[in-house]
Amino acid sequence: MKVAVMYSGGKDSTYAIEYCLNKKWEITHLISVKPNRTDCYLYHYATVELTKEMAKTLGINHIYLNCTIANPTKEAKIIEDVVVELHKSSKIDALVLGGVGLQETQLKSLQKALLPHKVEVFATHAGVDEEDILKDMLSRGYKIIISSIASDGLQKWLGKELTMDNFNELRRDSIKFGFDLLGEGGYYDTFVYDAPIFNKKLIIDDFSRIYEGPYNGHVLVNKFKIVVKKDTFA
Repeated sequence: MKVAVMYSGGKDSTYAIEYCLNKKWEITHLISVKPNRTDCYLYHYATVELTKEMAKTLGINHIYLNCTIANPTKEAKIIEDVVVELHKSSKIDALVLGGVGLQETQLKSLQKALLPHKVEVFATHAGVDEEDILKDMLSRGYKIIISSIASDGLQKWLGKELTMDNFNELRRDSIKFGFDLLGEGGYYDTFVYDAPIFNKKLIIDDFSRIYEGPYNGHVLVNKFKIVVKKDTFA
């Protein structure tokens, strides 16, 4: 099967890439959308620009788009136009999203836009237990930072790395404050700077925390470098 993968640089979309590779599907393109505003319905705002670097390490064609609107139907149109062309030129069968399917606005908007063109849209881990997914990522070397927040209880997590050591604390906070454990539904977004699928990793040398309100904020990476992993032979 030929697929394109929506790639924000976060944990779910990175996990989706790995899922497709393990399935032996041909990933013809990664598609990233960088909004110029923080109130988009379908796309992450923080750190999406770093997908340019991470996509290079994978050697997969990368399409980098911008979004200037905040309307789910119009936002989906941005992807529809690109994917329809990929369906014609590369014969892709599906557009793949990460996550367990709780990002209903994104999933339904893109399905509505692309199903008429006979392009399937699905989330790779629909129905899978959220806790199991996050534990699997962390236990296998996913290096994940929380890049944006939009919920009470997450203020202390902005810019923090998720680890097996603080996993239970995040789970307790998710129960206490009512946000989704994986952040689905827009509670928080992430950036993966290293994972098993990458032969290089991105090291963040300097970043800022930008707050838009008491419960909303994002990370701005000011300086970074790409390094070859010590256990990888060039």
